[in-house]
Amino acid sequence: MPFNSEGVSTEGVALALSGGGYRAVLFHCGAFLRLNEMAILSRVARISSVSGGSIAAGRLALKWPDLAMDAQGRFDGSLLDQVIGPLRRFCGQALDVAATLRGALNPFKTAGDELIQAYRSKLKFGVPLKDLIAKGPRFVFNATNYATGTSFRFSAPYCGDYRIGLIYKHDFDLATAVACSSAFPPVFAPIELDVDPSKFEHTLGADLFADEAFRRRLSLADGGIYDNMGLETVWGRYTTVLVSDGGKPFELNPEPGGGLKQLSRVADIGLNQALALRKRFLIDAFQAGKKAGTYWGIGTLVDDYGLGLESLEVAPAMTAKLRSMRTRLNSFSEQEQEELINWGYAVCDAAIRSHASELVEAGTSSAKFPFPGRKMS
Repeated sequence: MPFNSEGVSTEGVALALSGGGYRAVLFHCGAFLRLNEMAILSRVARISSVSGGSIAAGRLALKWPDLAMDAQGRFDGSLLDQVIGPLRRFCGQALDVAATLRGALNPFKTAGDELIQAYRSKLKFGVPLKDLIAKGPRFVFNATNYATGTSFRFSAPYCGDYRIGLIYKHDFDLATAVACSSAFPPVFAPIELDVDPSKFEHTLGADLFADEAFRRRLSLADGGIYDNMGLETVWGRYTTVLVSDGGKPFELNPEPGGGLKQLSRVADIGLNQALALRKRFLIDAFQAGKKAGTYWGIGTLVDDYGLGLESLEVAPAMTAKLRSMRTRLNSFSEQEQEELINWGYAVCDAAIRSHASELVEAGTSSAKFPFPGRKMS
């Protein structure tokens, strides 16, 4: 549901991380770096994510207790060593084709099972999700429930879908949460989880709770199918919302084709319309002063923020190149990784300083590309 049950926002900052495969992971890494320099990252109360955003958030959640912080609220080099570095190494490995093939060749495992195992072995996500209850933000990993057509949310204190109820005493691990959130169809989805239906508790609005079939087996897929910005779980809950969007912009095509291509095009148009409506609602609320915060997207031009020479220079041609980059879970080169991190850093900086400057701590250093050797203009 788009708003919390009380209908009142809590004072604080929330961060929403979109999907978009490895591309989004790297884009969000750049945002993490700049938010950290501004001493905003450590003050975030909730991080809501889908798909590629959940991969990035998962590593941040796992290592949050180990990150050393200075007196100004900035993490030291441990953010690079414990979060950004491992995510970069992960994004340098091909995953989608390999997992699909292993799932196809093994009658006892699906591609989704292989995805879960890859997160456990390569990113160390095998820890119980409930163990993430500690100092720091609430991490919410969003999947889409095929059975109910709504978001299924994984978090440390509880998991569930507002139509079927919540599980407070759950035993999901971080790998399962991130995998369900990033199980894009038709390659990895659905991931089916058998659950003891008695573990669910009835909650206000759970109109499907009475039908045990909805609680016995969960059929889950990429959270981006329902909400590709991960916006719904933060919008009505916090006074300030920051949105990092590395998702795939809609591609114009003068020759959309027919047959199966036409069916794919119809699906893309439907998803784009839903995303466009959410984005319009978001921007309108910011502009009308109904909500504090800001949005930055992989297709946004830095010049649109009106900072002029105060912003990092990124050429429109570079923006176009990065926004059209693939969203698969296959190997990204060192150059691709560094350009995407630079871009996430630059556009996050411009968005924050233009529309949420009140969040920036005094003494914040001027923006400098994390990888200055990569030409961005």
